[in-house]
Amino acid sequence: MLLRLHCLFVLFALCCSQPLIAEQKYSIYLDADFNSAKASSRSIQQGINTALAEVNYQIQGFSFDIVAKNHNKNPLESRDNLTSFINDPNGLVVFSGLHSPPLISNKSYINNNRILLLDPWAAAAPITRSNGVHNWIFRLSIDDTKAGAFIVNSLAKKGYTKPYLLLEDTAWGRQNYEQVSKALSSKNIKAHGVSWFNWDISLDEAKPIVNKVTNARPDLILFIGNAAEAKTLAQAVLTTKKQFELPIYSHWGVTGGDFFEFISKAQDHSLDLTFIQTKFAFTNSNLSQLAQGVLNNAITYNKDINSRQDIKAPSGFIHAYDLTKLLIAAINQAGLSGDRDADKLAIKKALENLKAPVKGLIKTYTTPFSQYNRLTPDAHEALDASDYALGKYGSNGEIFIID
Repeated sequence: MLLRLHCLFVLFALCCSQPLIAEQKYSIYLDADFNSAKASSRSIQQGINTALAEVNYQIQGFSFDIVAKNHNKNPLESRDNLTSFINDPNGLVVFSGLHSPPLISNKSYINNNRILLLDPWAAAAPITRSNGVHNWIFRLSIDDTKAGAFIVNSLAKKGYTKPYLLLEDTAWGRQNYEQVSKALSSKNIKAHGVSWFNWDISLDEAKPIVNKVTNARPDLILFIGNAAEAKTLAQAVLTTKKQFELPIYSHWGVTGGDFFEFISKAQDHSLDLTFIQTKFAFTNSNLSQLAQGVLNNAITYNKDINSRQDIKAPSGFIHAYDLTKLLIAAINQAGLSGDRDADKLAIKKALENLKAPVKGLIKTYTTPFSQYNRLTPDAHEALDASDYALGKYGSNGEIFIID
């Protein structure tokens, strides 16, 4: 008996003296604005989480989690978050958020440090087009080299000829101005006026802009901006105590925050607002079996989703879900070794040469990406203009695809 106890004690001591084998783990970072664009950031996080949940957060024997970082739409804070990712030995890939300026400002830093970055929302054209040797940024979203022309073609089909351009004064807004101007020129349409506004515009700054727009007597407003500034401009409209009847065609930044909640509370007021989207919404009639399954999983695996109405800023969820499915396919194709740098490079190469189709919400993706060079500017774009549509808000803030 004593001998048996001694053996057990020795065995226990040996076990305790051996280091435990660390769990194989990788992290997906989300670098986004969780303040003024919280709805879009949460939606992106929910889309990533749902796709990971479908594989039990396990890919190639590694567990995966999500590390959410708030950059407050500040490029410098975004740089700090990217540096944290670099210094995290478990960091494998970064998802970006709604805002383009942090990506444009940090594009060289991302590519020079070989940060594998996946973009499910930010639309500025330069993001996926590297000027250097490396290009580590992939997008599954709207691309502003095509968005301006799509919006202009849509408003021209409706017979509008006097659009007033209202744009945020950022790199994203200026790049859109160039694309929209080219598209208008191709339709022999001249802008009936142009006004610029800054991020975090005040009500006192917004009122003169609204007066300038109405005094120009356009037949439509073409808006390039985000929800926070749209709310302030809408509030300026309300203070004029005039019925605002101008239709608005907008980029989709207005859908990334709580703009609908704000405007829906305004008494005796409505806006004729149309915005660009991609060709899937959970409000689509006759959801496919795959889409219904994703919705069910979104409800199961996200504690703040109880119905489709709880998916706010749904473009973020939809694009992030599809992009995570592509990431999972690339990881399964490339394999994982535990050497982070080698794994990132292998996944990048797999993304550029996916061998099997991947079924997503928007479409089935067949080789959505390819190896980038300056002669193939769309190589890291998973979508094109054929995937775009127009959308409108329903009475409860749900988004419907109308075209």
